[in-house]
Amino acid sequence: MAPWNGPKTKVQLKLSSQRCSLLQEKKNAIAKKDRREIASLVERGKIETARIKTEGLIGEDIHVELLEIMELYTETLIARFALLEMNSREPDPSIKEPLCAIIHAAPRIELREMHALREMLMTKYGRDFALAAMENTDNCVGDRVISRLKVETPSKELVDMYIAEICKVYDVPFSSPYLSKDAEIADDVLAEPDPKPHAAADGPLPAVQLSKEGQASAATKSDADIASALGTVSGADGQSKTLASKEKGQPQDEEKARLDDLEKRFAALKKR
Repeated sequence: MAPWNGPKTKVQLKLSSQRCSLLQEKKNAIAKKDRREIASLVERGKIETARIKTEGLIGEDIHVELLEIMELYTETLIARFALLEMNSREPDPSIKEPLCAIIHAAPRIELREMHALREMLMTKYGRDFALAAMENTDNCVGDRVISRLKVETPSKELVDMYIAEICKVYDVPFSSPYLSKDAEIADDVLAEPDPKPHAAADGPLPAVQLSKEGQASAATKSDADIASALGTVSGADGQSKTLASKEKGQPQDEEKARLDDLEKRFAALKKR
């Protein structure tokens, strides 16, 4: 490995942060197109195909959240760069979590800038620290990073909740045995007159979009931003709601408890 170079590392941190932000915007634009295609599949009766595509969409949403967290960590290291330059093999506790997270998660991120940054940090703190971060010894990597690195198939309930929310945006009827009646998009509801006529349709579907549908997700700047993005949604009446309030009255079994983190991402979908 090349010797530690402080100024070069600071430049690499800034490049990594910028690239994370750009990749988020790119993936959000692709996700917008995928949501439109999912609604079209449901409209044509290809429900199973829509479900398979939605599973991929959920996976991409998780990856975008990982990019947001990595961007936050790179900005943290930039702000606390004086601590990073201290002549010590043991990092300051305030920057240990970002360091461990970047070393642990960078191989799963398709950015060469993050890979190069990882090598620089491993050079700075040595082999023992790097191995501890890669193996997550003593849980040095934050849970929110570990949870987004897990590879698992989303439940049928969550997949259909995604589809139902997408169909609301595009006024496409959708029902599922995995959803409550309140969550289903029924034909009679969609048939009610709309006081505001829709604009011309984009393709076979009405171009009804959420207020923030056309905007790319902003780069995460603080822990509060992430909590706000994942935990709060804006309802059709303009009032702030959480996923828990939407599911009030529904039984909470063990499976839904395990998928609580994924359901927060479903809530974030409603803001896009």
